[in-house]
Amino acid sequence: MFRRRTALPVSAAAALLAAAPLLTACGADAHPGAAAVVDGQRITVSQLQSRVRDVRTAQEKSPQSAQLVENTGKLGPATLNGMIFDRVLERGAKDAGVTVSRREVQQWRAAAERSAGGAERLKEMWLQQAIAPGEIDAVVRNQLLLDGIAKRIGADRGQPQGQQRLAESLGETSRKMGIDVNPRYGKWDDAQVVLGEVKEPWVKNATAAEQQRT
Repeated sequence: MFRRRTALPVSAAAALLAAAPLLTACGADAHPGAAAVVDGQRITVSQLQSRVRDVRTAQEKSPQSAQLVENTGKLGPATLNGMIFDRVLERGAKDAGVTVSRREVQQWRAAAERSAGGAERLKEMWLQQAIAPGEIDAVVRNQLLLDGIAKRIGADRGQPQGQQRLAESLGETSRKMGIDVNPRYGKWDDAQVVLGEVKEPWVKNATAAEQQRT
């Protein structure tokens, strides 16, 4: 809700990622090896690195690999932002009584693929936002959860006021979860439901998703 930038070449970025030492703490040295702690549960550095590698590996296979890497230079913080937001959204949906079925995800994705001009084209479009092919279903599910929460609170996601109301609702959820991010990646903003300098990617992703679907 991902996402997202001067970038290193793919090989250099991968080397830096592999060489980066494991963090010894999150916040005040209370959570060794954690990139963030959300509602008492850790997102480990290794989990974050694995997600980043998945994106970079997919980007390397693209004919537009250099451009993709350049446009997603700050991939670590952006990816962590998405991983935290996933948990906030999941909690918000649970609190609102919103659920999404596997069938709904498949239907939404099929419609998006038709609109995009095929499954491969849709993958390319999402990869531009640093979303690996294996994460597309999860992202689609997020869009449906956002739709469901918005409907419950009477917010129109197509309007700025609706987006603001949805952000306020998720912000309340975020504050309840006690999110603690390792300073290396920035500081979590409960009010905006976003990590540091990552500018409201969930809003950006939602807009792109609606364009693909329609």
